[in-house]
Amino acid sequence: MKVLYITGYKAFELGIFKNDHEAVKYIKKAIKQRLLPLVEEGLEWVIISGQLGTELWSAEVVFEIQEEYTQLKLGVLTPFLKQEESWNETNQDYYRSILARADFIESIFKKPYEGPQQLKTKNRYMVHKSDAMLIIFDPEKEGSAQYPYYEAMKKAETQLYPILQISFDDLQLAAEEDSWSED
Repeated sequence: MKVLYITGYKAFELGIFKNDHEAVKYIKKAIKQRLLPLVEEGLEWVIISGQLGTELWSAEVVFEIQEEYTQLKLGVLTPFLKQEESWNETNQDYYRSILARADFIESIFKKPYEGPQQLKTKNRYMVHKSDAMLIIFDPEKEGSAQYPYYEAMKKAETQLYPILQISFDDLQLAAEEDSWSED
């Protein structure tokens, strides 16, 4: 596996409105636990579309891992130009700080948002440009993560395409492990 697409719920879908929220620590821990073995097996690229939430937190995890595994690269493939334009200033600054450290940045559509078709195309593009997916998704909770998940399921029907899922139970376990280690 050379290229891994990481995606999942947006921050607000998880009820998280600040990056210093306690839950972010556990989400990043769960991502890192899944990502490290892949990097040790030769993973070269993580790609994200730059959405607030799972994807940008994953970028932070990649930066952390890059300190030891310099071969790992981060690609940010935005669905369209200026996707952060409607975000508040804090989120725009956070997004730009991630882009500043990314190894590759490109927009799939070379124009601003025009409609949901761009997002559908982005999901298909990201799945087809990657060898596997790591996704924070629980089929019991609908949200934006279901769209790339179903696109990945379609690809997995016809070819080898591992879908590594982080469920809410996995996140709960990461939080509990943390509290056990504090005792």
